[in-house]
Amino acid sequence: MLRRNFMRIIGGSLLAWPSLAKPQQSNSKVWRIAYLYPGSLANPADHAIFDVFRGEMKRLGYVEGNNLVIDDRSAEGRLERLPSFLTELIGLRPDVIVAITTPAIAAAQKATSTIPIIMAPSVDPIGSGFIKSLAHPGGNITGMAAMAGDAVGKAVELLHDILPSAKRVAVLMSNNPSHPWHYGMAEAAAKSLGLTPIPVLAPTPDDLEQAFRTMKKEDCDALLVLGDVTRPAIVTLAARSKIAAIYQSSPYMPLGGLASYHPSIEGIYRKAAQYCDRIFKGADPAELPVEQPVTFELILNLKTAASLGLTFSDTVLARADKVIE
Repeated sequence: MLRRNFMRIIGGSLLAWPSLAKPQQSNSKVWRIAYLYPGSLANPADHAIFDVFRGEMKRLGYVEGNNLVIDDRSAEGRLERLPSFLTELIGLRPDVIVAITTPAIAAAQKATSTIPIIMAPSVDPIGSGFIKSLAHPGGNITGMAAMAGDAVGKAVELLHDILPSAKRVAVLMSNNPSHPWHYGMAEAAAKSLGLTPIPVLAPTPDDLEQAFRTMKKEDCDALLVLGDVTRPAIVTLAARSKIAAIYQSSPYMPLGGLASYHPSIEGIYRKAAQYCDRIFKGADPAELPVEQPVTFELILNLKTAASLGLTFSDTVLARADKVIE
């Protein structure tokens, strides 16, 4: 199985994360969280992940409408909206900002150097200038890092296993600043397997149809979708184009994605809530070590495979953590 059910702590000592026992929080203080998401919370799959975060906050003793307020903003894939959303959110005087993925983290960093920011996650927090080190972040930003470059390579390998006849693999990128880093990992993996990687850029949702026309022109027969936010459109276009695609995030799968390989998204969001709890209890984000997920999941969709005329091999099926029928 690809899944590894444990979590590694970065730094010299283990963080004393909250126990499973639900603590009692004082009602004298109402905590406020600003939740910034580049995608669309109108998408049920994305909202379900948001609910994982909210559920973990509740488990930790923070009840919305009682001692907790969560102000959320979602950019619907329009990253240029993030700065104005942050202006609104900071005006509400949050105790912490939960920033989902690199674009939101970067925008939050530009907006404030005093309000604690929780990364959920960043693929390269040191290279992006968010933190000084994993063990000692050194500023107002801490949280989760998803720096496993080999995970990108593993996704390419899985795509090759799913479609052994593939020769030319498109790698779909947006204007997400982490995508060039991811593409470098994908390019190396593809070449090692004898595949030709084709970078395809769609800076905004409006560019997606042209991106898929480019894939057709380049004779791409498989697709790696880097972590993005315009999920329904990408899945729809992949189905229309009859191209086998693997995704870096699980919310694509209920929409009809063929396969996904990624860190446990639910685990990342639960940890984000636990970072909030630690900060509410007085922890300094500058000294809260950044943690990396090491639980990875492979999800397969049999119905989508059938629509593409594909059959997952027994070997691929045996490696899956979840199969959608």
